[in-house]
Amino acid sequence: MVASSRQRILVVDDDPGIRNVLQVGLGKAGYEVVLACDGAEALRLWQAQRADLVITDLHMPAKNGLEVILELLAHSPEARIIVMSDGGQTQQIELLGDARLLGAILTIKKPFRLVEMMSLVSRALKWVD
Repeated sequence: MVASSRQRILVVDDDPGIRNVLQVGLGKAGYEVVLACDGAEALRLWQAQRADLVITDLHMPAKNGLEVILELLAHSPEARIIVMSDGGQTQQIELLGDARLLGAILTIKKPFRLVEMMSLVSRALKWVD
């Protein structure tokens, strides 16, 4: 799978390992990858330069994934968002369902295989409301 015209993907996760895996995998597939370590940084980066897709974790410091979804969609209703989570300290994966209700188009439970995420990315970038 090769991305067309260098589509930009904003990856938001406080785990540097997840950021690195997604940066390498998405980069090899031809995407331009922008990284943020928390929701506050993600929103700053989004305002500076929009992305074709946002992949965000739910449980992060300085604005969690639900806050990211709400703020992104308030200013950019067309934003495409994939949410990932392992449940964090609460182990409540039901939050992925909440993320869908708030506007995330797809969700994935951690840990995931890179091939699974790549499939979701492809689907999300073709998403039609």
